[in-house]
Amino acid sequence: MVTATGANHTRDRAVLAATVFAVLFAQVLLYPGVPTLIEALGASSSVLDAGTWFLGVEFLGFVLFAAVWGALSDALGTRRPFVALGALGGALGYGLLATLGASGRVTFTTVLLFRFLQGAFTIGAFSLAITMLTDLEGGTGRNMGAAGIAIGGGTALGAPIGGRLYAIDTLAPLWVASACLALVAGLSFAVTDRVPDADSDSEGPIAALAALRRTPVLALPYAFGLIDRLAAGFFAFVGTIYFQTRFGVDAATTGLLLGAFFAPFALLQYPSGILSDRIGRVGPIAVGSGLFGFAVIAVGFAPSVLLAGATMALVGVFGALCAPATLALVSDLAAENERGTAIGGFNIVGSLGFLAGITGGALLTDAAGFDAAFLVVGLAEVAIALGALPFLLRLDVSRVRTFDRG
Repeated sequence: MVTATGANHTRDRAVLAATVFAVLFAQVLLYPGVPTLIEALGASSSVLDAGTWFLGVEFLGFVLFAAVWGALSDALGTRRPFVALGALGGALGYGLLATLGASGRVTFTTVLLFRFLQGAFTIGAFSLAITMLTDLEGGTGRNMGAAGIAIGGGTALGAPIGGRLYAIDTLAPLWVASACLALVAGLSFAVTDRVPDADSDSEGPIAALAALRRTPVLALPYAFGLIDRLAAGFFAFVGTIYFQTRFGVDAATTGLLLGAFFAPFALLQYPSGILSDRIGRVGPIAVGSGLFGFAVIAVGFAPSVLLAGATMALVGVFGALCAPATLALVSDLAAENERGTAIGGFNIVGSLGFLAGITGGALLTDAAGFDAAFLVVGLAEVAIALGALPFLLRLDVSRVRTFDRG
């Protein structure tokens, strides 16, 4: 028999997971057609320059405001209205981009301001929805499993569906993104607030730096997280332009190529995490990161679009092998009372890595071309896997069942 409390937990878990899904889905919807989208929004500089700014300012909003939303919700003892506000602000941001940005009445600089504000709001919905899942009873493993499925589903579906939407209209992904966030903004009012006492750990950047000073070995998984997300950011933007320039494909095909990475990356996260629980973290991190780097290079030198798609799938497989093990290693190494702060720091580093992948990848491509850019990004992944291996082998980490904690 299902109790009323159990039903409420199931409802809240579903709504919060839908919020996480909506934010990632909306974000990735835009990737396949960024070159055409920024032209429609009035960009006058080169595609690399304008696209770098367009994608980069959103992540700048993520980095600057993720901790702000968390601190605000902790201080006021409530999260639900801030989830709704973040989702609604993100919906308005996407809507403003579609209406004012494409109208020609505002400059591209103003478009970038809208984009920054949209990022600052949507990270509130995303971050606090995950935080509310950790507040929820019913088992941490189950709640984080719901978050993982939502993250994986949003990223896996966003690229191919976004590519199809671009075939209908250049602005269609913006409107769909706005509608998705508006929908979850309304649904979020049905969720029950379960904010714990105010003595919970802070997850802001200052607290994360303090935790890193007390536990310097956290720098190891942080470095892997940084370089892994850098490669993801590189593919999100430079990869899109690469596919369309080298193979002459449209936004729909680009979406399928990006989906070839996101789908296995999403679907294999959970079993890869279980594997790392059984055999330890070192193997999946070292092997996965090294092969991930070589697969990145292979994409840049694939002679046909079919081979490029196949190697993109390999990038997703190897990325899924190392990503959950890296996050689990953060949890293993952190002090018991600083685990939330350490994971928050890992997410901040990851966002910075994604931002660096967009901006650094664009600068490198502009200066040296696609071949050199793929080589540098891929070899950076290989180098950190080889360089960090001796330190990984020295770690004495218990084989805890990370995904079964509750």
